[in-house]
This record gives sequence, C-alpha cells and structure tokens, in this order.
Amino acid sequence: MSNEWEGKSRGTVIGYKIFIFFIQKLGVRAAYFILYFVALYYCFFAPKNSRAIYYYLRHRLKYPAVKSFFGIYRSYFKFGQTIIDKAAIASGLRDKFTYEFDGIENITNLLDKGQGGILISAHVGNFELAEYFFEDIDTRSQINLVTTDAEHQHIKEYLESVTSKSNIKFILVKQDLSHIFEINTALGNGELVCFTGDRYFEGSKFLTETLLGEEAKFPAGPFLLASRLKVPVLFVYVMKETAKHYHLYARTATVTHRDAQDLLKKYTKSVEGILNLYPLQWFNYFNFWNVNKAK
Repeated sequence: MSNEWEGKSRGTVIGYKIFIFFIQKLGVRAAYFILYFVALYYCFFAPKNSRAIYYYLRHRLKYPAVKSFFGIYRSYFKFGQTIIDKAAIASGLRDKFTYEFDGIENITNLLDKGQGGILISAHVGNFELAEYFFEDIDTRSQINLVTTDAEHQHIKEYLESVTSKSNIKFILVKQDLSHIFEINTALGNGELVCFTGDRYFEGSKFLTETLLGEEAKFPAGPFLLASRLKVPVLFVYVMKETAKHYHLYARTATVTHRDAQDLLKKYTKSVEGILNLYPLQWFNYFNFWNVNKAK
C-alpha cells in the first residue's frame, strides 16, 4: 500500500462523463443503479484503496472483520453517490435535494465583517456542495479552494462545459509558493479560502497528530497559515444524510496565534466528531496512518 497520498484523485473525467450521461438521460436513480457495479469493480480492482479503507474500519473504528469487509463496498458506494449528487445539482436538479444549515451564522458573521476567513475541511462528505448552500443565504460568499490536484481542475472544466458554471475558484499549490500570494489576495478581498487539512504528500512540510487513536501526518500549510494570518478560522463539512438530503456544519475554531499544532489538535478532534456521526464518509483511500500492513 502506498504510504502517502500521491497528489491526485482517482476519479477521472471519463467517469464523470458516464455519470452525467445517465443523469441527463435517465435521472439520478439510474446513475445510482450503475454505481452498484462501479463500487463492486473498485472492491476487486483497487486493492490498495480497499486495504486502506478496511484498515480504517477494522482498526481505527474497531468494526468487526465482517462488517469492515462489507463496509469497503458501502464506502465506495457512498463516495460515488456524492459525485453523482454534485453533478446532478450542477445540472439543474438542485431543487431535488434538501439542505440543512448548522452553524451557518458563523460564516455570515465573518462575511459581514468583510475580512475574509479560512475554512478548513476534510475529505469527508462533499465540501464542494457548500457553494449551493451559500447561494440560499448570501451571494457575497466567493469560495477559493486550495488544492494540489491539477486533475481536479480538468474535472471542473468538464463539468462546467455540460452543467452550470461553478462559482468556486481553484488555487493550485505550486512549487514556487506563488499560491501564497493568491491566498492573501483572496483574503484581502474579503473572500473565503478553503483548505482540506487531511492530505499530506511526500516532499511537503507536515505536522503529526493523533486521529482516531493513531498518529498520522497532516499538511503543515493550512495550519501554519491559519494560525498566523489573524483571520477567522472555521471547520466546515458538508455531509450526506439521506438519498437527497445534505447537512452543512460550520464551527468556529479558537486559534492561538502562531500555534499551528494546537489548531491541528482541535481540527483532528473536530474530524473525529464528524466521523462518529458519518463513519462511512471517510474518503481518504490511501495508507493514511502509514501502517506497514492493513491487517
């Protein structure tokens, strides 16, 4: 099993094309039907990913072996549903879904101040749906998503060619650190900058902290910046609850200036709380805890 995330997501443009076709021609339920077979395919032909999610279920959540085994399929299926839902909502089927706001006043309050803010999320649920939540309550909320995944941009470009244009801006992490200037500019304009704080990859600076009882590496960047820039910091997640219902959580983080480790510790506790409610929506399909073998 690969020890670190390799800096790109497994999803491809062709996969999105297939789901978009079924959504547009036959509806969301038809796309979900195809997903039964796609999820089964990944169970057998993505062994590294499957071992990683089995380790998470069996050794971090302490599920029984049989429940962990079947949980692999359920995890893939849930992840596929979030992809289909995103495509469906962007295709004009937004009114087919319902949305629950939990702590959204924490975001509107910082927008009222016009000072921008940092949102730290994780690869749980589907944070990119947050823009559709924000449209219901505030049109000022420009979101900038900081990502290392250039393939993500290609998927975004394809979706925009066949669906409504996303308002999310992508800031790609670059070797020359020019992305830092983009982040500062966005914050200076009173915009929201979102990081995912749970994917470290080889060659980048990292911090270590305990998550679900085991130490893991986390990217240092989001926590160093958030603890130094003197702007509000929120932990934000968008979680799938039922077939067509999503729940947004926004929690204000108490930040000690220049104490990135303390912020990371609060973040891991926050992620643990979310996973306690939504255990199958952990979508880090790699050797997150850097174990030699997923037993």
